[in-house]
Amino acid sequence: MDTLPEIVPALPKQRNWNRNLEVTAPLQWLSKGWGDFKKGGLLSLFYGIAIFVVSVLLIGALYNFQIEHFLLPAISGFMVIGPAFAVGLYEISHKITTGDSFNFSNTRPRLDHAGGQILFIGVILFLLVMLWVRAAVLLYALFFGLLPFNGLEAVTNTLFFTGSGWALLIVGSLVGGLFAAFSFSISAFSIPMLLDKNIDAFSAMGNSIALAWHNKGVMIVWGFIVLSCFVLSCLTGFLALTIVFPVLGHASWHAYLAMKEPGVQFDAGA
Repeated sequence: MDTLPEIVPALPKQRNWNRNLEVTAPLQWLSKGWGDFKKGGLLSLFYGIAIFVVSVLLIGALYNFQIEHFLLPAISGFMVIGPAFAVGLYEISHKITTGDSFNFSNTRPRLDHAGGQILFIGVILFLLVMLWVRAAVLLYALFFGLLPFNGLEAVTNTLFFTGSGWALLIVGSLVGGLFAAFSFSISAFSIPMLLDKNIDAFSAMGNSIALAWHNKGVMIVWGFIVLSCFVLSCLTGFLALTIVFPVLGHASWHAYLAMKEPGVQFDAGA
């Protein structure tokens, strides 16, 4: 009696996530982002002004409600949720890349295409911010106990001129770094990917993490550039955000294009 041939299931094709980019590639993204900012003109500047106004209102609210102890975690959290506010900037860069005309109407987020998925990622980023704020408060209580908050000036002296303060800075930086690394990896390419491909949020975040992990050198440089620009904005009272935010938003689109493998559809089966 003849035996049936053994059926060996075909293994899924392994994708190569490494783009072999030079570590100086982020500087090219930043340069292209600056170019798009100039081409975007008042439309790009609008997003920067809007973010500046929101930042000032948020800080004013923290002081008004006397919860300024949330200020530092909130400022750090802005970097986490920032990519969700740059959707319009991605659209502008997309129009510039394809040579299409653009205005406020046709660069608004395409809610019929990926709005729900983008909103889902935005919610996840917001929850990460809330979790980081709570972790920061718990860390403060762990090192200093349940003491009343004595204002930013007193906290600054405590942090930088006491042993417990330095311990909190070190541990807090490590914990915050984990939050930042995770949020950066899931948001670096996922939102631009949702605008470019028919893909769900979980797959987009998974692809973004894979790209970030397999291109760590480039992403570390890019993350350092983003952090440096944000610190610069803080030192100017967030005024520099009017330019920094749209330039980084446009540059993020070019970062996605550099990571996007030609001719390959990003999908759940990646």
